[in-house]
Amino acid sequence: MALLLQLRTVSGLRGKADRIAKAAFRGLSFYTRVLENCEDEARFDETFRWPVASNIDGNEILEIQVFNYSKVFTNRLIGTFRMVLQKVVEEGQVEVTDTLIDDNNSAIQTSISIEIRYQALDGTVGAWNDKEFLATPSVHSEGDGRYPLETDSLLSSHRQGSDVSPGKSNQQSAERSFRRAGKGVFSAMKLGKTRPPKDDHRKQDEPAVLEAEDLDRKAMRQGGRLEPDTISLASVTAVTTNVSNKRSKPDIKMEPSAGRPMDYQVSITIIEARQLVGLNMDPVVCVEVGEEKKYTSMKESTNCPYYNEYFVFDFHVPPDVMFDKIIKLSVIHSKNLLRSGTLVGSFKMDVGTVYTQPEHQFYHKWAILSDPEDLTAGLKGYLKCDIAVVGKGDNIKTPHKANETEEDDIEGNLLLPDGVPPERQWARFYIKIYRAEGLPRMNTSIMANVKKALIGENKDLVDPYVQVVFAGQKGKTSIQKSSYEPLWNEQIVFTEMFPPLCKRIKIQIRDSDKVNDVAIGTHFIDLRKISNEGDKGFLPTFGPAWVNMYGSTRNYTLMDEHQELNEGLGEGVSFRARLLMSLAVEILDTSNPEINSSTEVQVEQATSIADNCTGKMEEFFLFGAFLEATMIDRKIGDKPINFEVTIGNYGNQIDGMAKPILGRKKEGGDGDEEESELLQNSSEDEGDEDGELVSVSSTQPVKPLVTDRNYFHLPYFEKKPCIYIKSWWQDQRRRLYNANIMDKIADKLEEGLNDVQEMIKTEKPHPERRLRGVLEELSSGCLHFVTLADKDQHHSSRTRLDRERLKSCMRELENMGQQATTLRSQVKKNTVKDKLKLVQNFLQKLRFLADEPQHTIPDIFIWMMSNNKRIAYARVPSKDILYSIVDEEMGKDCAKVKTIFLKLPGKRGFGPAGWTVQAKMEMYLWLGLNKQRKDFLSGLPCGFEEKKTTRGQNLPSFPPISLLYTKKQVFQLRAHMYQARSLFAADSSGLSDPFARVFFISQSQCTEVLNETLCPTWDQLLVFDNVELYGEAHEMRDDPPIIVIEIYDQDTVGKADFMGRTFAKPVVKMSDEHYCPPRFPPQLEYYQIYRGNSTAGDLLAAFELLQIGPRGKSDLPPIDGPTDMDRGPILPVPLGIRPVLSKYRVEILFWGLRDLKRVNLAQVDRPRVDIECAGKGVQSALIQNYKKNPNFSTLVKWFEVDLPENELLHPPLNIRVVDCRAFGRYTLVGSHAVSSLRKFIYRPPDKKAQHWNMTGEIVVNMEPEVPIKKMETMVKLEANSDAVVKVDVSEEEKEKKKKKKKGGGGEEVEEEEPDESMLDWWSKYFASIETMKEQLRQQEAAAAEAEEKEEMEIAEEIKLDDSPMKGSKGQAKNKEKSKTPKDDKKKKQQSAPELPEKKNKQKIDELKVFNKELEAEFDNFEDWLHTFNLLRGKIGDNDDNAAEEERIVGRFKGSMCVYKVPLPDDITKEAGYDPNFGMFQGIPSNDPINVLVRVYIVRATDLHPADINGKADPYIAIKLGKTDIKDKENYISKQLNPVFGKSFDIEATFPMESMLTVAVYDWDLVGTDDLIGETKIDLENRYYSKHRATCGVSQTYSIHGYNTWRDPMKPSQILSKLCKEGKVDGPHFGPGGRVKVANRVFTGPTEIEDENGQKKQTDEHLALTVLRHWEDIPRAGCKLVPEHVETRPLLNPDKPGIEQGRLEMWVDMFPMDMPAPGPAIDISPRKPKKYELRVIVWNTDEVILEDDDYFTGEKSSDIFVRGWLKGQQEDKQDTDVHYHSLTGEGNFNWRYIFPFDYLMAEEKIVISKKESMFSWDETEYKIPARLTLQVWDADHFSADDFLGAIELDLNRFPRGAKTSKQCSLEMVTNEAELPMVSIFKQKRVKGWWPFVARDENDELEVTGKVEAELHLLTAEEAEKSPAGLARNEPDPLEKPNRPDTSFIWFLNPLKSIKYLICTRYKWLIIKIVLALLLLIMIALFLYSMPGYMVKKLLGA
Repeated sequence: MALLLQLRTVSGLRGKADRIAKAAFRGLSFYTRVLENCEDEARFDETFRWPVASNIDGNEILEIQVFNYSKVFTNRLIGTFRMVLQKVVEEGQVEVTDTLIDDNNSAIQTSISIEIRYQALDGTVGAWNDKEFLATPSVHSEGDGRYPLETDSLLSSHRQGSDVSPGKSNQQSAERSFRRAGKGVFSAMKLGKTRPPKDDHRKQDEPAVLEAEDLDRKAMRQGGRLEPDTISLASVTAVTTNVSNKRSKPDIKMEPSAGRPMDYQVSITIIEARQLVGLNMDPVVCVEVGEEKKYTSMKESTNCPYYNEYFVFDFHVPPDVMFDKIIKLSVIHSKNLLRSGTLVGSFKMDVGTVYTQPEHQFYHKWAILSDPEDLTAGLKGYLKCDIAVVGKGDNIKTPHKANETEEDDIEGNLLLPDGVPPERQWARFYIKIYRAEGLPRMNTSIMANVKKALIGENKDLVDPYVQVVFAGQKGKTSIQKSSYEPLWNEQIVFTEMFPPLCKRIKIQIRDSDKVNDVAIGTHFIDLRKISNEGDKGFLPTFGPAWVNMYGSTRNYTLMDEHQELNEGLGEGVSFRARLLMSLAVEILDTSNPEINSSTEVQVEQATSIADNCTGKMEEFFLFGAFLEATMIDRKIGDKPINFEVTIGNYGNQIDGMAKPILGRKKEGGDGDEEESELLQNSSEDEGDEDGELVSVSSTQPVKPLVTDRNYFHLPYFEKKPCIYIKSWWQDQRRRLYNANIMDKIADKLEEGLNDVQEMIKTEKPHPERRLRGVLEELSSGCLHFVTLADKDQHHSSRTRLDRERLKSCMRELENMGQQATTLRSQVKKNTVKDKLKLVQNFLQKLRFLADEPQHTIPDIFIWMMSNNKRIAYARVPSKDILYSIVDEEMGKDCAKVKTIFLKLPGKRGFGPAGWTVQAKMEMYLWLGLNKQRKDFLSGLPCGFEEKKTTRGQNLPSFPPISLLYTKKQVFQLRAHMYQARSLFAADSSGLSDPFARVFFISQSQCTEVLNETLCPTWDQLLVFDNVELYGEAHEMRDDPPIIVIEIYDQDTVGKADFMGRTFAKPVVKMSDEHYCPPRFPPQLEYYQIYRGNSTAGDLLAAFELLQIGPRGKSDLPPIDGPTDMDRGPILPVPLGIRPVLSKYRVEILFWGLRDLKRVNLAQVDRPRVDIECAGKGVQSALIQNYKKNPNFSTLVKWFEVDLPENELLHPPLNIRVVDCRAFGRYTLVGSHAVSSLRKFIYRPPDKKAQHWNMTGEIVVNMEPEVPIKKMETMVKLEANSDAVVKVDVSEEEKEKKKKKKKGGGGEEVEEEEPDESMLDWWSKYFASIETMKEQLRQQEAAAAEAEEKEEMEIAEEIKLDDSPMKGSKGQAKNKEKSKTPKDDKKKKQQSAPELPEKKNKQKIDELKVFNKELEAEFDNFEDWLHTFNLLRGKIGDNDDNAAEEERIVGRFKGSMCVYKVPLPDDITKEAGYDPNFGMFQGIPSNDPINVLVRVYIVRATDLHPADINGKADPYIAIKLGKTDIKDKENYISKQLNPVFGKSFDIEATFPMESMLTVAVYDWDLVGTDDLIGETKIDLENRYYSKHRATCGVSQTYSIHGYNTWRDPMKPSQILSKLCKEGKVDGPHFGPGGRVKVANRVFTGPTEIEDENGQKKQTDEHLALTVLRHWEDIPRAGCKLVPEHVETRPLLNPDKPGIEQGRLEMWVDMFPMDMPAPGPAIDISPRKPKKYELRVIVWNTDEVILEDDDYFTGEKSSDIFVRGWLKGQQEDKQDTDVHYHSLTGEGNFNWRYIFPFDYLMAEEKIVISKKESMFSWDETEYKIPARLTLQVWDADHFSADDFLGAIELDLNRFPRGAKTSKQCSLEMVTNEAELPMVSIFKQKRVKGWWPFVARDENDELEVTGKVEAELHLLTAEEAEKSPAGLARNEPDPLEKPNRPDTSFIWFLNPLKSIKYLICTRYKWLIIKIVLALLLLIMIALFLYSMPGYMVKKLLGA
């Protein structure tokens, strides 16, 4: 469907000027080229084509404007021509000549002549004949060379379908012509870096944002300067720019990544449960991941158990399998050895959901438990847990574990991914399975023959059924015996919470067999793709639609080696079957009583559906031509080879057949080809012209020819074989069309983003402009999609999912388009990188949307066959080659030549086997409706004749079976192979002997082999002569084939090892072009080398393809002969191409070698380092005895070398360490290549810039003497000022409370103002952790705020052009958000002023807690001394780089400095310049030095469990040199978060002992101890670093107390030393607390108190202030390491890359030649303080009455109260029983006494107890301090009845009510509003509290009230005033005054009898009396009856 306009002439123009015309239709405008200096007539003769997606309406308008073109000013409009298209629509073709009108709508003399044609979709309009149309010269720009520049732009839209986007196509067109003009931005197919255009004469003052119209103008200048946004650069990934329209991009990554097993670790911490439903239960939590189960311990009689238990599950499976595993957490009540217990509730989610969370984890979240057996019940409780999933190489940032005192907001922290509502409902998932077809046979034919002989019937050899797996449940359909086309019509029903937390439904067709029940094919449905959670979203829905299943090849073998493929792992290599199914979801109304509440999977019958509901059957036509088949692996080169193409089962000739063909042969089939009944519908009389067309699906077998020793090629020279296949499928092309449009937008976006990244990486100017261009393309592409997709025809076969997906895609893309427009305006130079990240999200979203879940046409498989065996394959998605009339909807490879690499199937394709190419194909493919097939050859290279089969009447329209090329061009290819770097190490020495092999068409050549290097500089020109290419010359120029470069490692024996591969496209010169700039000579580019999926280095090379014209080679630029006679006949890279060199000097600092491992079992004794760069180098001094001193005697050496001016082309520098053995032999120890010298290049400073820092004084404003480290707002108060910040009291109170809550012991300072002795190091530590958390919180808040702000801006801008709703919503949201951070700031400000007001209040000094290693913060301490890892040994073949660790054989310490040679004089003339040290001035001596190393280990967190019970018994082991400390006796029993609190002193000698290893081991009673994890610290780098990492600088200086200065040097001494070393003037201490260093002035306090409170004058505070701001000092300054605790990950070599826990520690180092340091700080863990809690239960009231009295019938209860402290259930205490309470009142006066140990700082009770009878030792538990009181009803004979309970958290519980009346349920439910008290502050509390329990409806109700008194004493106080248990001495309580109701019946019998008779048994007695009377009467009657009868008879 298209509208074509041919603009012929514009005549009657006035004056002489440059003319240009613009044609616009439906908002898409095209420009013509500029006609220069034309007078009265402008002959444009150009054709424009608008692909239209919906029929043109008769009243739409076409507009043409004619301008005078101006380079400088805006174009001046001459006139406009508008035409209503009614006539065009009716007639299809119209020629018009008419006058133009001016702005005032009046006609002018100028007239225009045009022709318009319209081709409608249904072919209704315009009988249009190709030939006629192609006659217009300029349409077929290829056929006509008249305007070599312009024609290119004419059809930009017609030829480059993907390029058309509104407002952009003109730029594209210009871009094409721009390439023609020879700007050389494209090195055609580039995989490497790009260079800017050589003559890039951009004006510098160009505006940053160009107006749209301005852009149009720029784009119109042909080949002149272009707006840079539009120029696409080639880029890192494959050949991103597809210059031509005839070739599509090859994919460079060869290996399928899916399906390869990886290491995963799932770690789950079960912390506690709350609100479990049920009375007085003993809960256990079962944690299940996949098939593995683990259990927590059991907690007795509690509804809120606290576990804090950690579980780890390790897996080694492919990612898909891992992410489908289900994590199930269930709480089970009273489970023991004998019984399995009852399920309370469970929660499930798949591993993938956790993995997609930020940081791959949920931290401290509450899982909602529900009961799957009872859908109507509500939630069954909450379970708090952490879940993390770690893959190899993921590092998990654990939020810092400190005291969690923040109140648990359960609702706010639910364990659900973002966007899932907390109230999930139950839903039914109905999966309907209708039928399947095309199944392969799954049984041997022998069996079938036996059966046939016995029973005489022929059966299908497969018994299929369908199995569906979802959320851990399985459902199966019935088995259809012996059927290749089974019909089920069944539905499988799952009941699951909605939205489910399991992403995928797995649908498998399986073959039922008693022996071998296997999968035939598997399909996964991703729920995210078939539903949408937005407010306009839709529930999951699918089909009815066919899904295609792929798997192993179809031939049946008993042991199928590719069976895994059928299970859905890895990429399927063959079509297996297609299944018709649908899915629907219904949310259940659980209140409905009829509902079936079981969640078991059900299978029911389903109604069948009509045949046509999945679309009308259409005949499709697939055509393919094989243009080249090269690089065929030599293993299969000896037998003839043919290729087979299949689509579904069509075309499959070996194993496709599955049923006897019924009736006559069908015209599509070859007789042995499978057809399904469905397809038998083409009637006999169809007899159209290709009625006889028989599919030809495979080429003729041909014997390959040799290319070189590794590869063969097939002789497809001028004759190219073709295949074609007819097949029948339901016509659902629309789905694929929409996906194609989105894919094209995404491809374009990806290409643009790669360019931008490349520009940033290579530091090209103006990446922001390119990004703006990319965004503009994106927004226009999105809007274009909306218009194209909008007219989607409403045909009956569209499913609900089709409609909903279309709506949501249109919404998403429209939205994305708007966001892109908004973002575009926000892209500035400094925001490019952030915005780039945002745009990356767009790309992911587009890719996600483009993936169509409902399949249609199956994928196409191309198989290479040898000897009828399948060898290698390629799989081409059908949508990529699907034809459409609308360009955007065409598949990206349809009618294009695509380079395809064949690979081995299944597992064989993994690893090295999969890296070698099996064959490289150049293929042309076309797939479309048979009736559209007229131009299926349109995209082939021109110049061929079709060879048809001679058959029948030789009908003309037969597809050809081969193409015969008549035109061929001869070329010479020159490959300039300069160098490669960072190659793969293929030899055991850790080096390689690389050479490169270049393939082009059927030729190949090699460079020379360079020995022992990873960075070869070949500097070699390879010339390929007489390269023959078939097709038209001009196509070659745009469209040369690709060059493949493979790098190998030469081995002396055996064949060369493959090291990687890359692709390139040559720059082409035709014989009629000149070899001159800008395109020639080509420049060297970097090409990324890939090995499998991982990168393996870069190649620096250039390629040119030169046409050999009629005069032979004499026209080609000459090649200079070999200049270098030593190298023999090797041609070097010519001068114009090799880089320009200049002289550099490289200075090397040799420091020493460390940790050298043995070489060939011999120890390294006399090592030496050789440095080499670009052929020059230098050797270090020899180390005479490595054991005694591994440092070098000569520190600095240098050499001069010629390096390229362009820093990006600098060659790598190689470091090699050799060991000098006797008799002059050398062995290589290891090597290291420094791939980029950039960070070592020294650039002399600017003269002008040097002076600023010498002038004037700069006063550095300091904080008060105690800096408040609470983030941004520091209130700056001078120490002497009286500033007091006014604060509302209420706020301040809050602040204090907040603080008390936080810091625990430390922060109590505020209340009792204890003396300093109360504070210890831990107070400081906990306060610091608070600060750290606070800072993290603020960073998050700040980030969130920034994001909100940005969103708000976007929303604002959208608001301007969109519904007002969006913006306002954003704003409101923003207001709420932005409020919070400000309030925080207010609070923070108030904490500051407390200082000057009340001097006596103490602020705890803090240290810095780093939640990572210190190295990460200070750049590895490589400020001047760098560490280079020496490697040797080959790299392992698995992709991961974990093998890197094993290859390290030692480390070289040193550095280098590279600079251009004549240095400015002033540097060398500086005072104290020592020429021996060159640039390395002021370096310490490297002689051995003795150091005292003091290692402090604070604690470990999250250790990996080492014992069966899921715990570990950790202890610390430290190794440094020969010292090996194992602290085994102090192991900590059964703890995964042990607090060690120890310090170790070790004396060491650097450099011999400089690597400190701290390991955590697990203590075992029997057997060896296991390593849990270890961390290594390089102490030497720390010691010598300028950051001064020997001993951290603390915040304040004090000489006594918990914060004593640790360093033997005082701050003032350190300062003077630093000043002297850094040649800084100072320090000068002045009066009034000032100090001057260089030109900075610092102020601070000058007094210090000693222990006795005496004040003394001192300069130390001042000096310390300077040290803490040392980074502000000019030139010499850098940040000094503060007093700190660092957190280091523990790693275990057996589980590389996965963290095994973390260790908090720090290291101090003191040189032994200085004064000795003081004793180590005591950081031993705080001992818990002993307390005694006395609880007196005085009375109860309103307790519910459970029993009915037997005698008196009254309701009563026998009440007693039970109490315990959490974790000490076994020490529970009961009061005596108050019998027979009639009112629920009970009097007890009973005292419980609970002694416990309590850690103030962590607010936890510490309990030590044995876990079980078998435990060896006690385990320490830390448990929150909670008191539980329960009320019970005592029963004599049966179990006591539980009535209610209350749990009080002793740190914060509601104040008791004064009276029983005031005590209510509110006190439990509404804790937030009530005043809370802490027993640790109040010491004594008395009041009434409610007992609560849940009723039948799960509602809380008050079941009684208790009056109690809590009294807390320390152990000492308790000893002084003892008290007795119960009512005993000492301090006895009086007896309770209980009314004697208990034995009342015994004491007052009459009353009881009266009660018994009158009330209870009244009616019973009356009934009995009446019955007795009746009985007496009957008896009397019977007794007297006979007598009376006799009397009567006798008449007496």
